[in-house]
Amino acid sequence: MPAELIQTVQTPESNYDQLTIAEATLVQQDLKKYLNLNPYLGPIRTIAGADISLSLHSETVFAGIVILSFPDLQPVSYSLIKSSTTFPYAPGYLAFREIPALLKAYEQISDKPDVVMFDGNGILHARRMGIASHFGILTDTVTMGCAKKKLVGKYDEPGDEKGRYCSVIDRQEEIGFALRTKNNLKPVFISPGNNMSLQDSLEIAMKCISKHRLPEPTRRAHEYVNLFRTGELREGYHEVNDLRLF
Repeated sequence: MPAELIQTVQTPESNYDQLTIAEATLVQQDLKKYLNLNPYLGPIRTIAGADISLSLHSETVFAGIVILSFPDLQPVSYSLIKSSTTFPYAPGYLAFREIPALLKAYEQISDKPDVVMFDGNGILHARRMGIASHFGILTDTVTMGCAKKKLVGKYDEPGDEKGRYCSVIDRQEEIGFALRTKNNLKPVFISPGNNMSLQDSLEIAMKCISKHRLPEPTRRAHEYVNLFRTGELREGYHEVNDLRLF
């Protein structure tokens, strides 16, 4: 990476808040040069979900990463961090508000997950640099996005049955999938983040579907972050030993 980019991303908690939108765009364009969408060939023993809770008008960030066994998708550990940000809310740049806290949560995990699924986008993004891609490049990890809303692109509505999907196309490029995870409910939007292919992201997402609209990794992350925000869980890295969370 260029020296100036390395300096920015090594301490994003201090540098990201100082960026303008124009400067953040340049960071995304530089990061894209290091994007790897080759097929993932390794085993998957654990998969994590990553999510944050952040009000539009608040500087406080509650971030969490929940690690699940794979393929049975049982929570085994979680990492929670309370942080802050002053980077402005702007669609397409949410990673600059969320990544510093998620990096702190990731750093305190002792046994890193094989794959991290984000409540957000990977390459399904105008500059192909959603939070999953951004995080994956910074950490050289295997990441993917699962967003509740489509950020860019067009798609044909998939069939109403669980498991049906259609490609999302932007500027004649396939950038992800609209995946129906529950009968007759709105699809979620799947895309690779880094170090995996489009097909990998779809296959992994399919294996993470349970009885809810959200795949289990991001659903669990959302659950744990909310418990953290309301004071029911403590900050730090913890093994899962409370059956009330299941």
